[in-house]
Amino acid sequence: MIVKKRSVAARPTRKPRVTLSSDDIYDRVKEMAARFEFRPNERINEIELSKALNVSRTPLREVLNQLMVEGFLTREQNRGFIARALNPQEILHLYEFRRSVEISIATLACERGTDEEIAGLAAFSKEAAKASKANDAARMVALDEEFHLALARMARNPEYERVLRNINARIHYIRWIDMRQRHVYTQNEHDQIVAAMKKRSVTEVRKLLEQHINRRLDQIVEAVKAGYAEIYTRVPN
Repeated sequence: MIVKKRSVAARPTRKPRVTLSSDDIYDRVKEMAARFEFRPNERINEIELSKALNVSRTPLREVLNQLMVEGFLTREQNRGFIARALNPQEILHLYEFRRSVEISIATLACERGTDEEIAGLAAFSKEAAKASKANDAARMVALDEEFHLALARMARNPEYERVLRNINARIHYIRWIDMRQRHVYTQNEHDQIVAAMKKRSVTEVRKLLEQHINRRLDQIVEAVKAGYAEIYTRVPN
């Protein structure tokens, strides 16, 4: 006797939860905040975000709290975590802070950097010049950030690098907007800074860095306008 097997309806398979470390979650959410994948002043839905990242809410909540402390998010009563605003005055303050930090870095880098490190910076700048011809703003921002972090490492003080990384991330988006217009100028200014470093001219390096980083409020306002236009017209992933 042949017994027919009962057909069993296929059960929907659950998407396996990816095991991400807290550092992985932090890096991903920080990148989203830095690139304004969360729209300015938008409430962050923790449930939806945990599903999108396929992680549990407990480590995600810890990451959101950390990013709030670091200035990437805010928090409001009865609303929860809120994406930071794209505020021209706040960005101006960050540029002013960056300028003072980097001038201090340059002073120490001139005193403590080795000839080999300066030669390495010159070689890096030369390779970055080749990349600038592709007119890829995202790539140029990454190279620009690395150039300045290299200076920070030459200062032999890890606190400068730590602070600079935070500033870089918080102005990353506006820097990307800005780079689309001035990537050629950025590369030329880097070359001038390297030349002054080779001469160990602290005064010249400090002056060049101030000119390189300095932004007026009206320039930042224009970049913010362009940033808002990009945020609200981008195609969702």
